[in-house]
Amino acid sequence: MTATADRPEAPVPGGSRHGGSAPGAAAPGASASRASAPAPLPEERGPLSAAVLRVLRGGAASEVDVAGADPLGEDLQLALYLSYEPHYRALEGVDDEREWDPALLALRRPMERAFLAALRQAVPGDDDVAAALEPLLVEPVDGHGVSHRLMGDDGTWELMREYLVHRSLYQLKESDPQAWLIPRLEGQAKASLVAVAYDEFGAGRGERVHARLFADLMEGAGLDASYGRYLDLAPATTLATVNVMSLFGLHRSLRGAAAGNFAVLEITSPPGARRMAKALERLGAEERCVRFFTEHIEADAVHEQVMRRDVLGDLLDREPELAADMAFGIRATVWLDERWEDRVLAAWDEGRSSLRLAAVPAGGPPPASPAR
Repeated sequence: MTATADRPEAPVPGGSRHGGSAPGAAAPGASASRASAPAPLPEERGPLSAAVLRVLRGGAASEVDVAGADPLGEDLQLALYLSYEPHYRALEGVDDEREWDPALLALRRPMERAFLAALRQAVPGDDDVAAALEPLLVEPVDGHGVSHRLMGDDGTWELMREYLVHRSLYQLKESDPQAWLIPRLEGQAKASLVAVAYDEFGAGRGERVHARLFADLMEGAGLDASYGRYLDLAPATTLATVNVMSLFGLHRSLRGAAAGNFAVLEITSPPGARRMAKALERLGAEERCVRFFTEHIEADAVHEQVMRRDVLGDLLDREPELAADMAFGIRATVWLDERWEDRVLAAWDEGRSSLRLAAVPAGGPPPASPAR
């Protein structure tokens, strides 16, 4: 989600908030070529992100005051996100050797500690995994979340596209952060996690990889599916929901939290995916737009059972001392998602964009007739 001064502004949600037009399609094969291109670097948001960008570009590291930074704020969350990105994809103008650059790791570690401390302070600390999972297993009758809003008559193409811009930070690398957990498990927990990941990565078919399906969805919605294209537009609340996955996944000491994080994603996916599919169908979206969500409805319903019984259950049997971290991972994930949702809904209630920068209207063909 990126825009820099030397390239055109990102085409982001446009059209009428009360019935925006359905956007046009991108050229066939665009997803594959864009996914392999280096991701552009964003603009800095303060001294921490400036320091990380300097190191990524091969410059000297400078001392920064992490203690004085908001651990959930724009600067630290962007800096942390950028410090993780070399583990995932190539970045424009960044040598691949930066991945393990001691200067980059030295900048990252105090930011991770600050972020982790803020999360531990925000959520209850106990070892009751069942209690942490229980609220996720019941679908609220009177839900008022983002997917509920999009499914209703107030949901427009403008809001839908805005939602996709937010989610592209994670969905274009689904489930890469969780793959770090595989070598940290044993026995049934490992076997079952790999079975879930196999589906996430397309079950042996490249065109069915979930990140590729999301890219197809973005292009069908008239958005740029290039990896990292909209980073500049993503607020700290969005960055934090992705950073927590990298934080948990890249540290073996947090494997319990990583398992809890993945369980939340799989448990909450089916009902949300069902609502999003209905929202897109109501807006008259192309089949390739709806496919990403319909793919998640049935598959993730099975994944939920596998994650709870065979991954979390087996891991707890082997390492019961991980219960507190597992419960923490579940609650921290839910808390960050709720913060993100609150920001988005508050902006929409006020009739403004939930993105960092003003939305730029994008052109497209005549609107499709919404399926009411």
